[in-house]
Amino acid sequence: MAPPPDSSFSAFRPKLDGGGIALFRILRGLQPFMWPADRPDLKRRMALAVVLLVLTKVITVLVPYGFKWATDALAAAKGEGAAAAGSWEAYALGAPVLMVLAYGAGRVLMVAFAQARDGVTAPVVTNAVRRLSLEVFRHIHRLSLRFHLGRRTGAISRVVDRGRNAIETLTRTAMLTVVPTMLELALVLGALAYQFDWVYSAVVAGMVAVYLAFTYAATEWRLGIRRVLNETDTDASSKAIDSLLNYETVKYFGNEGRETARYDRAMGRYEGASIRAYTSLAWLNGGQALIFSAGLTICMIMAVSDIRAGTNTIGDFVLINAMMIQLYVPLNFMGFIYREIKQSVTDLEAMFRLLGEDPEIEDAPGAPPLAVRGGTIRFENVDFAYEPERPILKNVSFEAPAGKTVAIVGPSGAGKSTISRLMFRFYDVGAGRITVDGQDIREVTQSSLREAVGMVPQDTVLFNDTIRYNIRYGRWDATDAEVEEAASLAQIDGFIRDLPRGYDTEVGERGLKLSGGEKQRVAIARTILKGPPILILDEATSALDSATEKEIQDALERVSRGRTTLVIAHRLSTIVAADDILVLEAGRIVERGRHAELLAAGGLYASLWSRQREADEARETLARMDDDESRDDRDDAELRARRDIAEAGAAE
Repeated sequence: MAPPPDSSFSAFRPKLDGGGIALFRILRGLQPFMWPADRPDLKRRMALAVVLLVLTKVITVLVPYGFKWATDALAAAKGEGAAAAGSWEAYALGAPVLMVLAYGAGRVLMVAFAQARDGVTAPVVTNAVRRLSLEVFRHIHRLSLRFHLGRRTGAISRVVDRGRNAIETLTRTAMLTVVPTMLELALVLGALAYQFDWVYSAVVAGMVAVYLAFTYAATEWRLGIRRVLNETDTDASSKAIDSLLNYETVKYFGNEGRETARYDRAMGRYEGASIRAYTSLAWLNGGQALIFSAGLTICMIMAVSDIRAGTNTIGDFVLINAMMIQLYVPLNFMGFIYREIKQSVTDLEAMFRLLGEDPEIEDAPGAPPLAVRGGTIRFENVDFAYEPERPILKNVSFEAPAGKTVAIVGPSGAGKSTISRLMFRFYDVGAGRITVDGQDIREVTQSSLREAVGMVPQDTVLFNDTIRYNIRYGRWDATDAEVEEAASLAQIDGFIRDLPRGYDTEVGERGLKLSGGEKQRVAIARTILKGPPILILDEATSALDSATEKEIQDALERVSRGRTTLVIAHRLSTIVAADDILVLEAGRIVERGRHAELLAAGGLYASLWSRQREADEARETLARMDDDESRDDRDDAELRARRDIAEAGAAE
């Protein structure tokens, strides 16, 4: 069951300080997920787990007694020590086989109850991990575009993966193992004091104290090594993902060797950190074994002395050995738990820093949904800068009337695409305001705003799924017939039907199995299917050939009818029919009007138009060049044509 939007997870985000995460704050925060108020079935499981836990630990402590009684029974069979036995032991000594069976049954029950407890709690733990992971995923999607543009996807993925694993470790160890282990340790110390005397318990308690102190000191030392290991692991993983995502670019420039060497350097740093981590672990394990062995040896010597004094039997000697070995398991596990918790805390630091990131853009308290009546867009004296020292838009004001098409053109870097990002409220304006039908977009919910605006971006990225899935992403409740109709309007239905699997064809990572034009037509179909009252076309036909561009333009014109449309254009031939054209330069609107008016004005728009016409003519010249021309003439013509294209491209 998914957690509600106002899940308590956000309420217990641990605060980071110089000493790291407040571990107990995390454990308190995990409590609602391990004892969920809305899942009585999971509560019953946790209650049953507690009963099984107590039974397991009681049987665990009693098992060595079966070993003792069996040993004394065998010794008595040879006439050794039988006279020292009391009435209960005399009865036990008469049934050595029964004692062996009891010992074996105890070990079976100990394992059976422990496994039953793990099975009972498994749904509780996995449900907690699922709910927490969902909260992290939801939070990442709430973060601003600025945050995501400044982070590597691979690095975020590793941070989340390690954080999710750390949460599972904490739920399984801190909440399901620490308490049972402490209970078992207390029972063992009590049994030693009862069966022998307080000196044995004191020796064992002292050994445990030294053991835990050493474990703490060594683990603190290893903490820094673990952080370095995580950093090098994240660095290597992010470099690998970054390189694979840019596979085509690597191939274009023949830089496979450079990418391999770059990855190898990162893996070299990871290798060195791993060696230090394994070496430090060996020192930790060796020190723990030495401390435990010293405590075990002292207790065994004391037991030998008591046997010689006649106060204990051979069975007691076996009992103290079995008890100590029995104690070693939880004691060693305590060291493991502490290491795992500390390592989990290290892994969680990065994830909780991520969770501590506040979204740059949030809905105003009590914000209503956007009510679109006609779709009139107004920019009123808008200023904006990604960085304070580099302003992008300066006092931009314009209106896109309901149902009309407004085109925005200008040289590269003029701020055209920034306008589309502001319309989606990926960023908030620095000054001024943006309204839709008179409603400031900062005062309505982001979800309702984005539901009302459709986007066909210049760079189309598709999900690694089927074509049908990617088109239906525009509107999930659309029927197959509606999906196919949208594809037909986008002039891609015929292409899809010619594919062996049709609409069920996988498009590959980021849509790499499709050409640029095919991906863009899928994006157009997706937006057509969404059917929003406001459209933003960020050079939606830039990746298409001339013939297909005309077909798509016709389709987009049909789709745009009755909708307010902002067209961010680089190729001016696509916006000659726009109701209004805004010419941006250095973040300001320097010209506006219809196509013919702007050409007649002879300003920046006319200059851009002239350069693009020259580039188009140059391309036509290249296409018309006949094979029978002399090589020198052809080379000169090609050189001039390419120069014209390059100059036109620089002006866009």
